[in-house]
Amino acid sequence: MTIATVRSAAAARVPLAHALDLGPEAWDQLLTRSGLSNPFLTWAWYRACAVAVPAAEVDSCHAVVLRGATGDLEAVFPFRANGDRFWSVPVPGVVWAFGDLGCPDHLDLLASPEADLDALVGALETVPWVVIRLANVAEQAGNIERFRAACERRGWTVRRRLVGRCPYLELPGRWEAYLSTLSAHGRHALRRKERKLHKEHRVVLTDYGQGRLEEGLRHLQRLHTLRWGGGGAFRDPVWERLHCRFAASLAQRGQLWLVTLDLDGTPAAAWYGFSLGDTVYHYQSGRDPRWERERVGTVLMSLMIRRAIERGYRRLDFLRGEEAYKAEWTETARPCYEVVVFRAGWRGAVLRGFDWIARRVRGAGSRLRVNRFRHGPAESG
Repeated sequence: MTIATVRSAAAARVPLAHALDLGPEAWDQLLTRSGLSNPFLTWAWYRACAVAVPAAEVDSCHAVVLRGATGDLEAVFPFRANGDRFWSVPVPGVVWAFGDLGCPDHLDLLASPEADLDALVGALETVPWVVIRLANVAEQAGNIERFRAACERRGWTVRRRLVGRCPYLELPGRWEAYLSTLSAHGRHALRRKERKLHKEHRVVLTDYGQGRLEEGLRHLQRLHTLRWGGGGAFRDPVWERLHCRFAASLAQRGQLWLVTLDLDGTPAAAWYGFSLGDTVYHYQSGRDPRWERERVGTVLMSLMIRRAIERGYRRLDFLRGEEAYKAEWTETARPCYEVVVFRAGWRGAVLRGFDWIARRVRGAGSRLRVNRFRHGPAESG
């Protein structure tokens, strides 16, 4: 265990398993104090990840646990230090504890407003790293900004780059108000599809909570796999274990949104998400291709948006990725970033140089692609 003490704050580097032993109450109280509302920062999410991966991977993860002068928990920074590749250069690096497992979004550092992040950063001095890469960071990540400032005070260089966007829908107070934001053609098509289904089939929305969780996940897995022609996320047993555990925790808290659209007694489409605060997160879905003409996935999405509005939620978050279907529902998106910290010293300086060159090469390539798109390909001679 490594301890750094600054202005009466104590930061201890411990195995991640020890940090998880603090329990859900301590983690989630800290989440509340931090002002953050993110399911991917909860104890339940990290615990589900730890259950899903091999034990050796959990053993490779650590956390900096920061306590204030009175002993109160002030911050938890779960991380993994191992070999990394930065712009194809092998380097010792630090990343989030479970990397991109489960595709968590809108990440920030779990810390109270009073947390002394200089003490937390000090505990990373003895960790063997040259670069820290924190992916999928939220647009407004106030604690990461404080972390960045603490790193720079130690002489480390910090850069941030855009890595993607997360579409979302601001929900009005009424379903009809949302419909009015769609084009006349869009409103008509949506209503026509739903009416046609009800006219020709017995349509039922089925919710799966604690008593029927296993059944609901089976339907989700089957329909998702059908949608992707035998592929999709459920091919990965780690992903499956992660969400079996996480969904069970969500169901206990009344935050699980696991629903099927049943036609004549048989699930034709599935919708999986969860709620926290004023937001519903749409995480995964599936549908039977035999019902493609009936657009069962579109109908189910409209029903879930309507449900979120009627239950008083203010936002539906589609999470990372700009797939075409998301654009059918919203034009707004939040950016997500990767924050990169370079350690002082010659190796950090070399990596900063690689980064400077690679970013400009990538930027030039992007500009070239944009110009070709705008003006069309050059005519061959």
